[in-house]
Amino acid sequence: MDAVPRRLLFILPAVAFLALAAVIAAYMLSGTDPRAVPSALLDKPVPTFVLPAIDGNDRGLSTADLKGRVSVVNVFASWCVPCLAEHPQIMALAADKDIALVGINYKDKAADADAWLKRLGNPFRAIGADRDGRVSIDWGVYGVPETFFIDRGGTIRYKHVGPITPQDLKGKILPIIESLKK
Repeated sequence: MDAVPRRLLFILPAVAFLALAAVIAAYMLSGTDPRAVPSALLDKPVPTFVLPAIDGNDRGLSTADLKGRVSVVNVFASWCVPCLAEHPQIMALAADKDIALVGINYKDKAADADAWLKRLGNPFRAIGADRDGRVSIDWGVYGVPETFFIDRGGTIRYKHVGPITPQDLKGKILPIIESLKK
């Protein structure tokens, strides 16, 4: 076998590895947050939807409920462990009477959702039961929990993916809500 092709057998994989390592290093050094999930709905009106109420609640949820005041829409489920972790922060948001805190119950059994809220406290003014997950798909939900912040005109201004931590609430969420109230 010729010496040049044999040398290429060793050089080409090394060059490919170095190129891949350079691309990965450039991405890591770019300052991009790998946990950030882009939303195609930011700065767009909320999707049109109507959801029935979950068991034990009088009101479902629809697009019309998200206009006229600052709204926070929390997508949650009783089977979601991170939802349990963020629930104290959601309860804290409920104390702000200037916002409409509402929920979308995602792919949950009605009795389980009702029992979960009775046990932990129900912070929501209204809750829509998204039993098949179709409305959540329209909202661009990847998983639960996710929380959307809506301005008075019904436009999505911010999306928080994952559980809201106490640090998120103080450092990010409350300032966003205050800016939307202006």
